[in-house]
Amino acid sequence: MQKASTYLSKEALGRVEAAVVDAEKKTSVEIVPVIAAASGRYDRAEDLVGLWLGAVLMVVAWQIWPAPERDPGDWGGGLFPLAYVLWLVALIAGFVGGAVIASRTGWLRRLVTPKREMTEEVRRRAREAFFDQRIHHTAGATGVLVYVSLFERTVCILADASVMKVLPEGEVDRLCAALTAKMKTAPADGLVETIASLGEILSGPLPRAEDDVDELENAVVLID
Repeated sequence: MQKASTYLSKEALGRVEAAVVDAEKKTSVEIVPVIAAASGRYDRAEDLVGLWLGAVLMVVAWQIWPAPERDPGDWGGGLFPLAYVLWLVALIAGFVGGAVIASRTGWLRRLVTPKREMTEEVRRRAREAFFDQRIHHTAGATGVLVYVSLFERTVCILADASVMKVLPEGEVDRLCAALTAKMKTAPADGLVETIASLGEILSGPLPRAEDDVDELENAVVLID
């Protein structure tokens, strides 16, 4: 799985942080970009892959070692057939192996995880980051979080109520869509453009005052 700490080069991180500084020269808003490796654990996806692989291996074992035929005249129990043991071993081995493979293979976990679940996890984790990074503690309640989750390939922008009041209707969705499109090919450019857009849009309704104090660090927060 891609780590947040290695996703962007030092030069790219510097560009994003410079964009935050430039944007905050125009507005009193505090902009905090966060890049997270993943927003959810998705254990159910690993279990599901394990069950699928276990079932497949058990069918293969059944084909190789079919149940023994019993003599029609024999009503004794006899020994527990070895084939049954092999089926069980195949099922357990497949489950464990599938879970391990899924835990180390991002695209496989994404394949079996509903998009809605991943979106909800990203929003949940973004809300947590909004509070963890003290974005909601700015003096004028003018914090904005630009959150990128790599595993889910999803972005989320959260802002304090005072910022949401002055943003044009649908602007957050537009910014998220533009950033999502850029993340596929030029993530650093996308972050820089999004932050610059926020600075321009908010410079009018929430201009930077002469005595404005930079309350939050301008560094990109990386969560592995």
